[in-house]
Amino acid sequence: MQNSAGMGNVVGSRSTSPSEESTPGASSADLGTATPRSRRRGSAPTSDIEIEDIWHRFKLNTHRLAHRTQVTLRGISGAADTSASFTLDGDFLARYSHKPSPFGFNGLGEIVYQRSYARLHASRRREQWAETVQRVVTGTFRRQQAWMQQQMLPWDSARAQREAQTMYDKMFAMKFLPPGRGLWAMGSALTERRAVYAALNNCAFVGTGDMWDAGGRPSAPFGFLMDASMLGIGVGFDTEGARAAARLGRTVCRPQGAPVHVVDDSREGWVESVARLIDAYLMSGEGCGAFDYSRVRAAGQPIRGFGGVASGPAPLEQLHVRIRRILDAHVGRPLSVTAIVDLMNAIGACVVSGNVRRSAEIAFGAADCDEFLDLKDYAKNPRRAEFGWASNNSVFATLGMRYGDVVRRLVANGEPGLQWMQNARAFGRMGEATTRDCRVAGANPCGEQSLESHEVCCLVETFPARHASLQEFLETLESAFLYAKTVTLLPTHWPQTNSVMARNRRVGTSVSGVAQFIAQRGVGRLSEWLRAGYRHVQATDTLLAERFGVPRSVKTTCVKPSGSVSLLAGATPGMHHPEARFCVRRVRLPRTSDLLAAVRRAGYPVERDLVDDSSMVVEFPIDYGEHVRSLPQVSLWEQMSLAALLQRDWADNQVSCTVTFDPLVEAAAAQVEHALEYFQYALKSVSFLPRMEGGAYKQMPYEAIDSKEYMRRVAGVDPAALRGASAASLGDPEPERFCTNDECAL
Repeated sequence: MQNSAGMGNVVGSRSTSPSEESTPGASSADLGTATPRSRRRGSAPTSDIEIEDIWHRFKLNTHRLAHRTQVTLRGISGAADTSASFTLDGDFLARYSHKPSPFGFNGLGEIVYQRSYARLHASRRREQWAETVQRVVTGTFRRQQAWMQQQMLPWDSARAQREAQTMYDKMFAMKFLPPGRGLWAMGSALTERRAVYAALNNCAFVGTGDMWDAGGRPSAPFGFLMDASMLGIGVGFDTEGARAAARLGRTVCRPQGAPVHVVDDSREGWVESVARLIDAYLMSGEGCGAFDYSRVRAAGQPIRGFGGVASGPAPLEQLHVRIRRILDAHVGRPLSVTAIVDLMNAIGACVVSGNVRRSAEIAFGAADCDEFLDLKDYAKNPRRAEFGWASNNSVFATLGMRYGDVVRRLVANGEPGLQWMQNARAFGRMGEATTRDCRVAGANPCGEQSLESHEVCCLVETFPARHASLQEFLETLESAFLYAKTVTLLPTHWPQTNSVMARNRRVGTSVSGVAQFIAQRGVGRLSEWLRAGYRHVQATDTLLAERFGVPRSVKTTCVKPSGSVSLLAGATPGMHHPEARFCVRRVRLPRTSDLLAAVRRAGYPVERDLVDDSSMVVEFPIDYGEHVRSLPQVSLWEQMSLAALLQRDWADNQVSCTVTFDPLVEAAAAQVEHALEYFQYALKSVSFLPRMEGGAYKQMPYEAIDSKEYMRRVAGVDPAALRGASAASLGDPEPERFCTNDECAL
């Protein structure tokens, strides 16, 4: 590791206890900043100069302390600071201009990159991988530079250049990758000119228990979810607002009349229209008249900045109708658990209408609430079928509970999942008790991040199996964590969110390709790397917190389920095993995509989408690697054991674990129930997925094939032909919307 990077001599070789792992120290020399020579404790200052120096340091420390607890982040809450001028060295960049991009999976990674992350140049040419990495790294260090300037902290240009070059190399080689949202947005006009920093975050959670508080708007949690979802942030929410309504005696009212409201053609305009309508029902005396949609752009028009095309006003009109229908049925009664989930799901259905946006939701309810447990039973709730799919549902499980009622439902359709808030609040990594995160109230849609209400979080992904040594992996963790910590410096347009972010600085440093690493090196070596990596992340956080003048991150590591980002690197997603070593992976492209010509030219099979007439389906052959075990070979108990190992050795946030099981096995329900009774003390969250028989429906995302079929398909394609796919483009890519794994994305 390079000491010159400022983070290279943090961790020594001696063994440490768990408590030492979570609280490493750091010297001022590590930070590259000068400090006054230390004085023996109790001695008095001996000169006016020394007194002045003490006063200067006191003011500086007071300024830093005040900054750590401020609600809004001074200086960068408006437009982005354009004075930051960091650039990567030209000679350094020249070394990568002709290097082949290391995309994985026989061209699949290349097409996913071109479809989702390659931005347009002014000439209408798409970026190449080296240019995307340059944009992201430059944007990251310009945001750091702007922060240091605005906080009047020292900026070390030489160190920044070294660290930026290291980050560039690690990203180019796909040793780590920012989230898809970061690949798409960081360094673009969205962050450099418009300062829409919220779009860099993956996930959020909002509670409903305080929606009735005096001085607020009951619509606030619903508006937050809609606003965040339209930015592509996946949002979790609870149903505590129903209990609060019953306790406070708050009932749904009939809206008063009001003038026509003209809906503005913007994200804010759509959100405000929904908030007005909900408040008219939940706040006595509030009025809401008809809506005028004439300003909303017509369907098919381009959405500048965020990519994609407009859906027209129809989805919003339908959402307004659904909200009225849901709340009309509750007039004179308290808002129910079902109504809260219905409203959130109706919003989610609107956001993803017309394939214009992708997002994710998760609803949390009490484990003993039959009303919540039956929300996905469309035989009992047939009207919910039109929008109930918009969220995954999980229960707040309590340690020691009986799991029979929950298991009976999840064996049928995989829901609900389970979230143990007692473990999330009481532990970092399991076994390491802490009170530093006792305010978490829920989790994100895929379950890898426990979060406070209104908190957002940035996730970053590392690939241990792509490293030759532990030392190389530790160096990669420095760059990965530096990217994510930088995102925590950037404010959103939600003051309440900024308040939580400024205090927590939560980061989710993840590992993917776990199944491939186990196949290469074994479980024992995985545990060794994870423990050493966690210690190194804590030490790196200490250095960066002191450098940026912010608190250490309340938590730092997780295991995310991954999605398209792992496809770029040719990695298995998160901790999960593949359906088979050899697979066909199907990807959907719009019929109008300029990438289709290159795909056909390269020999990949293309066919009409049987579900969506506006899309085409492309098939890619995949080999996950020698000795990688497939899901049918990995038992329910082994999957949960691996999740527990990751929660113990690596994740102080959470592990996103979807346990696949065979529902046709006679004892499946009993096995799931018994497993939960044991693993409730080792996990923070878990979900289950009944295994679907191969070929259960046409054009499944993954389909197992044998080695002979794989070799036949590989012989017929030329991945190199895809490199000309970006010669010209019709428009900016549609970004990844939160997580794009098959379980979480809408």
